[in-house]
Amino acid sequence: MKKLIAAALATTALAGSVAAQEITEFRIGLLGGENAQDRLASNECLATYAEETLGVPTKLFAPADYNGVIQGLLGGTLDMAWLGASGYAAVYLSDPEVVEPVLVKINLDGSYGYHSIGFARKDSGITSLEDMKGKVFGFGDPNSTSGYLIPSIEIPAETGASMKSGDYFGEVKFTGGHEQTIVAVNNGDVDGGVTWADGQGAWEDGYNSGALRKAVDAGLVDMNDLVEIWRSKPIPEGPVVLRSSLPADVKEKMVALVDGLHETDPECAYGVAAGESLGFDPITHDAYLSIIEARKAKSN
Repeated sequence: MKKLIAAALATTALAGSVAAQEITEFRIGLLGGENAQDRLASNECLATYAEETLGVPTKLFAPADYNGVIQGLLGGTLDMAWLGASGYAAVYLSDPEVVEPVLVKINLDGSYGYHSIGFARKDSGITSLEDMKGKVFGFGDPNSTSGYLIPSIEIPAETGASMKSGDYFGEVKFTGGHEQTIVAVNNGDVDGGVTWADGQGAWEDGYNSGALRKAVDAGLVDMNDLVEIWRSKPIPEGPVVLRSSLPADVKEKMVALVDGLHETDPECAYGVAAGESLGFDPITHDAYLSIIEARKAKSN
């Protein structure tokens, strides 16, 4: 009898674990950087493919800021997201077990780095950080790698002054995101700011991929009206992450889907990757150790 009870309990436990491994929906978080409508439109094809691949409803979430996606992953309400390196560091430093990096966007030259690009209006006469002295400088989102973390470390190293308003720049403000920074500079609301781009291809196109490319595609700016005034050292492109507790087969299917998107649907891949790329390749946590250390140092 004891053996029968033990066997029954084992079977029940096994059934319970199998049931727990099934998902009823899949939720993809879309990092801020451009308006929600454009983010949703660019990733709608990915949601459709995910729904077909997983056999469950797939929903896209486009929170107003980076923190919305970060908190969604930490709280278990999101299953997948393409994070910036600093955003991944924020999640990892809060809970190292909650997500795992699986894929990274690959540039046309085979690299997976990008840059924080400082820029201003061409008619402002500003061509360098030196020309920005006493002017209004715009960061994007405090959880952005290129829109805050890296320039907040590298620019003071070059100017010998802090990023506090009145120290070197007349005023330093947050715009809310990459698109907002681009529009603010273009409209003259701030004199210069930083955003992200792979730094490859033509300036007139907004480079091959990144926020400037998306802004050009959306008709928000003419790059001939803007000028690059600063460029960071290469930054590791942020990872596509999956919730660690997802069933193994769900992870495998989603990695294969995103990994193969460039071959199966180049137009969809263009929208998901924010421009031209070679698609996505596998990546591990080790690629982000330097950014995690930089974020940790900044928060101390």
